[in-house]
Amino acid sequence: MTLPIHSIPPAAKVTAASSIGHVLLDMGKITPENAEAVLRLQKEKGVRFGEAAVQLGFITEEDIQKVLARQFDYPYLHSADKRFSSKLVAAYEPFSPQVEALRSVRSQLMLRWFAQARKSLTVLSLEPGDDGANLASNLAVVFSQLGERTLLVDANMRNPRQQNILSLAQRNGLSDVLAGRAELDVIVPVDAFVSLSLLPAGTVPPNPQELLGRDAFHRNREALERMFDVVLYDAPPLAESTDGLTLAARTGGVLLVLRRNTTRYEDVALVADRIGQMGAALVGTVMVDN
Repeated sequence: MTLPIHSIPPAAKVTAASSIGHVLLDMGKITPENAEAVLRLQKEKGVRFGEAAVQLGFITEEDIQKVLARQFDYPYLHSADKRFSSKLVAAYEPFSPQVEALRSVRSQLMLRWFAQARKSLTVLSLEPGDDGANLASNLAVVFSQLGERTLLVDANMRNPRQQNILSLAQRNGLSDVLAGRAELDVIVPVDAFVSLSLLPAGTVPPNPQELLGRDAFHRNREALERMFDVVLYDAPPLAESTDGLTLAARTGGVLLVLRRNTTRYEDVALVADRIGQMGAALVGTVMVDN
């Protein structure tokens, strides 16, 4: 049966001509009338649908990037979405130079660590101001954007940060699991990202280092590695405690966070030596700006 042309909605015609046009319609970035004008210009000039829409002033280059992210299952957040901390740049500014650098770190870690049948890594900073927690959360986002089933573990049971960065209410977490007061069902999927979950720090305990040293940590680490492709442990800064060194021994590897023009070479050498003494590998270092 042949349908009369007027019975076909404009959106359907755009879908047949250009999937990017369909996405723009779904997002409310253009109207069916806009789409018709874009299709005419596209045919006239022989350009892509997105280019024609930009030339007509209906959308911006940023809109194009958002559509491509949606088409390629690369979730990120709009600036108007205030659910999470603005420091989660991998979510809010995925095409910025800063996040390009994060993706480079991710690539190096995939090649140098996770490709070696390893799944756990400790993210450790020297000082509280070195942004180790922010780096851990942003790395978790870029790993999830790669499609890796990613778990971010807030292992800073003295001064938890991740539940604030990801805007979660206080709840049971790692400390409760290690104390036998909770199970791994306390893991929280971060719905804004298809492949990202968080294991919060949980109840602030009086004995965090002892909890990290228990056999329960080893058993749960193995369970988490069966559930996820990448497990990142956000450790407390070394200046606050030596919990990070215990975590290093437990996970086998450390990504060390340094501060540009602040961290001294002698301190890095000392920490690297201590990490080695714990039987762990210093997988790499990341320099963050002041």
